[in-house]
Amino acid sequence: MGGGGQQTEHAEPGSGKAAGVYTWEDVQKHRSRNDQWLVVNRKVYNISQWVKRHPGGIRIISHYAGEDATEAFTAFHPDLKHVQKFLKPLLVGDLAATEPSQDGGKNVSLYAKHLILGLLANWWNHRHFQHHAKPNIFKKDPDVNMLDVFVLGNTQPVEYGIKKIKHMPYNHQHKYFFLVGPPLLIPIYFHMQIMKTMITRRDWWISDLDLNLHKIDLAWSFSYYFRYFFCYTPLYGFLGSLALMTFVRFLESHWFVWVTQMNHLPMEIQYETNQDWLTMQNSNNCPICFCLSKSGNQSKSYRIAQPKY
Repeated sequence: MGGGGQQTEHAEPGSGKAAGVYTWEDVQKHRSRNDQWLVVNRKVYNISQWVKRHPGGIRIISHYAGEDATEAFTAFHPDLKHVQKFLKPLLVGDLAATEPSQDGGKNVSLYAKHLILGLLANWWNHRHFQHHAKPNIFKKDPDVNMLDVFVLGNTQPVEYGIKKIKHMPYNHQHKYFFLVGPPLLIPIYFHMQIMKTMITRRDWWISDLDLNLHKIDLAWSFSYYFRYFFCYTPLYGFLGSLALMTFVRFLESHWFVWVTQMNHLPMEIQYETNQDWLTMQNSNNCPICFCLSKSGNQSKSYRIAQPKY
């Protein structure tokens, strides 16, 4: 990346006119917290101020600063015609014709629409969608942030060893994983993290008149607990209802960890390497399918073959 192309005078964001031709080296200079450019369909956009108003949250779009976001942009926006109007004021130029496209010219044709979201909207925007945008990438995928309880992949254990970080006896993590990971993820960690997200981001009522957004996540979340205890307290009492909820989520947590994490944690976990979308998704995820044998009483798992590059 870098090399080739010709840079002209920078365009002012908001002019809607392309005033420059840029190389990847030029684009990658704008990947700081307050200065962010990205490329979509070989067009260069200055999103430095827009990230604060992005409906999908600031984190996902910021992860692609200095990179080609074409495939992620296509995957996360089912109505491309609608979102084009937000891009025009951000246009600052074009990618030089001599510069390669990071997306490799692939066409993302399938997009799973989330019709029903089971957790608060901002939890998806600020946590889980990051995982699908940058799976198994340290500091970008929150699902591999183990809060210093575990070390993952081939890179992190070496890094912790060099820095002499000893928050836990990591040489025994394969033993205490069974006591910490499956039973506590949903009943404890998810509850604490979701509440922290709502409170720190002040998501009880925020109105953005320009985008017509209304976020009342805290109110909706509390309404669930109100409805739950209203229904079950007459039957089991308050403590009994609380115990029932905790027990069910304790069971759910075991299922969730063993079924969902088996196709992520065994795969490559690393820092950003700027891979294209398809390569990153296939190298960091391991699709697993389950089926019953003909006798109907045995289950087998099969790993779907990964393409080689």
